[in-house]
Amino acid sequence: MKSELLRLNDYNRREFMLNAARTTLGVSILSGLGARMAAAEGASNSGPGTPGFGKAKRVIYLWMGGGMTHIDTFDPKTGATKGFNDPVKAKGDSIQYLGGYLPKLAEVSDKLAIIRSMSSKTGVHESGTYIMKTGYEPRGTIVHPVMGVWATHFLGRIKDKTLPDSVIVNSGSSYPGSGFFPPAMSPIPISNPESGLQNISPTASDVQFNKRVSLMNEFDSSFRKKFQTEDVKAYTEFYDETLKLMKSEDLKAFDLSQESTDTREKYGRNNFGQGCLLARRLVENGVRFVEVQMGGWDMHNTIDNAMTNNGNTLDTSFSALIQDLESKGLLDSTLIVLGSEFGRTPDINENDGRDHYPLAYSTVFAGAGVKGGYAYGSTDKEGRRPADKQCSPQDFMATVGHAMGLPVDEVVMSPSNRPFTVGDKGVPVTDIFA
Repeated sequence: MKSELLRLNDYNRREFMLNAARTTLGVSILSGLGARMAAAEGASNSGPGTPGFGKAKRVIYLWMGGGMTHIDTFDPKTGATKGFNDPVKAKGDSIQYLGGYLPKLAEVSDKLAIIRSMSSKTGVHESGTYIMKTGYEPRGTIVHPVMGVWATHFLGRIKDKTLPDSVIVNSGSSYPGSGFFPPAMSPIPISNPESGLQNISPTASDVQFNKRVSLMNEFDSSFRKKFQTEDVKAYTEFYDETLKLMKSEDLKAFDLSQESTDTREKYGRNNFGQGCLLARRLVENGVRFVEVQMGGWDMHNTIDNAMTNNGNTLDTSFSALIQDLESKGLLDSTLIVLGSEFGRTPDINENDGRDHYPLAYSTVFAGAGVKGGYAYGSTDKEGRRPADKQCSPQDFMATVGHAMGLPVDEVVMSPSNRPFTVGDKGVPVTDIFA
């Protein structure tokens, strides 16, 4: 038995002890016991008193779908792998340069911290996306929760608001959602930021609407009593919350028409720009976690043309979001995060593009105690491998959870009695926080 324990790594040893404790003492004490055991073993550098912990009251996650090229954006090179554009000088001795497609972001780069030493194991879009949104590699037997759902689990629902805890803007058809947590925790999808929440306004008078709701409840009551499952309860809760939202003043948070023309132009008149503006409105009104998606980064062909378009969109919208949050006094408590499923090949291919490349890529942080003008880690001179301070998707997700004040070491048991933590044992990169 002793030899078996010695062969276990730290996490498996801890998991073995927790399983033994669960068998002996019961499941109810496990969560707290897991946290204490993790803390006792020094599982990570997170928790109260550590840099950046709990600074982010809100998070805006800018998702670059398709695999954003690191060399042409946040980790520019000057040698053979440079590409078609010269780097632009950034603010801060640590960052030094950004890709030449991002001149506006270079002007606010004293607000950015860039992790340039990201590295993943997968160059497949679906699995790369999954791990960068959940911190877990996809498994056929379970779906893992996204970060906004972890936050709801640990921090509770938003008080005094009818707005959802988390929202995903420009959402696609596939998203991990609540994972093994209750379905009611799932982010609310917004397919078009200019349309806001669709089909939310009553199409009948108040009297007619209330009659219809009463009739619906009569039909549903016997079904709810007969089938008191978690899914039915979650559906009922979701429906009740939707009815409250339909009558709430909070709905105005989704209405971009209340913004001035100048503000809307500043963000960019496109789905991503207006999505960033909507994200600002939502966090301003108490939504805890907003993801804004931007596609078009799968640049296998003519990357210069593609980067001219996507680079300008990202440059305009991201910089406007930083400046707008700062002007409203929200940047210090709002964490902006930018990520993608992987990077792209340092070498330009025969079609003047770059292909999938998980071995090296970048993520970006701003606001909420982030150390501005700072680059964490680096890649080699051609951008092929991390040269130091390699960072995994798990570390990245744990860093976001740490900034939100989540106990990233605490073990949570799924309904199938399996142990999970925020970021799958990742270690927060606290060096990026002041």
